[in-house]
Amino acid sequence: MSQTPDSAVRTYIEQHRAAFLADLAEWLRIPSVSAQPDHAPDVRRSADWLAAKLTETGFPTAEVWETPGAPAVFAEWPAGDPGAPTVLVYGHHDVQPAARADGWDSDPFEPVVREDRLYARGAADDKGQVFFHTLGVRAHLAATGRTAPAVNLKLLIEGEEESGSPHFRALVEQHAERLAADAVIVSDTGMWSEDTPTVCTGMRGLAECQIVLHGPDQDIHSGAFGGAVPNPATVAARLVAALHDEHARVAIPGFYDGIVELGDRERQLWAELPFDESSWLREAHSYATEGEAGHTTLERIWARPTAEVNGIGGGYQGPGSKTIIPSSALLKLSFRLVAGQEPDHIEKIVRAWAADRMPAGIRAEITFLPATRPCLTPLDHPGLQSLARAMGRAFESPIRFTRSGGSGPAADLQDVLAAPVLFLGISVPSDGWHAPNEKVELGLLLKGVETSAYLWGDLAENWRHAP
Repeated sequence: MSQTPDSAVRTYIEQHRAAFLADLAEWLRIPSVSAQPDHAPDVRRSADWLAAKLTETGFPTAEVWETPGAPAVFAEWPAGDPGAPTVLVYGHHDVQPAARADGWDSDPFEPVVREDRLYARGAADDKGQVFFHTLGVRAHLAATGRTAPAVNLKLLIEGEEESGSPHFRALVEQHAERLAADAVIVSDTGMWSEDTPTVCTGMRGLAECQIVLHGPDQDIHSGAFGGAVPNPATVAARLVAALHDEHARVAIPGFYDGIVELGDRERQLWAELPFDESSWLREAHSYATEGEAGHTTLERIWARPTAEVNGIGGGYQGPGSKTIIPSSALLKLSFRLVAGQEPDHIEKIVRAWAADRMPAGIRAEITFLPATRPCLTPLDHPGLQSLARAMGRAFESPIRFTRSGGSGPAADLQDVLAAPVLFLGISVPSDGWHAPNEKVELGLLLKGVETSAYLWGDLAENWRHAP
């Protein structure tokens, strides 16, 4: 285990807590809302602020990287040890839109502390979780007497994550040589709860498509022509009905090809989590669970692929009746993917599946959006074990493991850099990402600082001996 003294790290953090929180509050005051063009200057100001603060922290390299959209920030601090591993930390500095009128109890861009919680847009998602690494690396240096981190430390903080990361993969490909790393640490995630610290081991991928079904050249009379020509709205309904079998498995041929099945060890660890289905249903604003037979709720949202209907429409939907056969109908579908599934394969089989179900007289126009691949780090991966040890020291508690049912740009880093992705986040569900009154628990934020301080030494000590 790394010899970084725990007491020295904690003392340093406590001594610098006030200045750290003051700096974070200053950054949170910048309304870096990437989705709103009026805030483009603020997103740039946020990038400039962070680059300057990373230089002040000690990073010898801190640069603002341009994209066709919002700027990203890159920083690098070499270890000075040719055998040290290289670690890239990912996060984002843009935030969701927010206004007092949305239901905030205070100005979303004027940070306020209430009951040891810091309220502001971006407090948890993601400025707070990016910024804890600045104090973490300083505590690491102070406690060990080093003048440089024990690892070659890099940061890539993007400015468009809240807008779908439209230019992120191209940015990573453009700078792949400078971003090269042995592992990627994603600090844009969370834990199970304040009392149950966890590490996420993977995220699902995402493939999305729109299917427009064209029938008659215009809406036509259902009395004069109904029952004698194909109805695109009926075909849309039949497609939806054909998505799943009676066991709620996706019925598209080849959909499950190559998936990495959940192992017994991970299934056992998930069973130990304090999961309350009734509470979860309340969070889901739903009244019953449903899903693939033979799997628990957690398995369904973390380790199983899905097909969902996100939208369906066509024909007359106004008041009263309008007896027509519509000229077109629309479906929006999304597929969450697990390790072993490739988006290109999913697109191919979905197109074939739809084509097989098109009757004469109906033309299907299928458009796929850019996809996100799944990412998964095995439980026994040495980098993941280092992260769990560092977090366990900070929380003085056993660390459990989860996955995320969602998708994100972490997979682009995994693909382009061929590096495993590790998730270090301290946010909890009550933090209210994207919601009014977003906050971060200050005690957990400082545990993130402490974890960061321990992690670099542990990785340096154990990574080079990894098989």
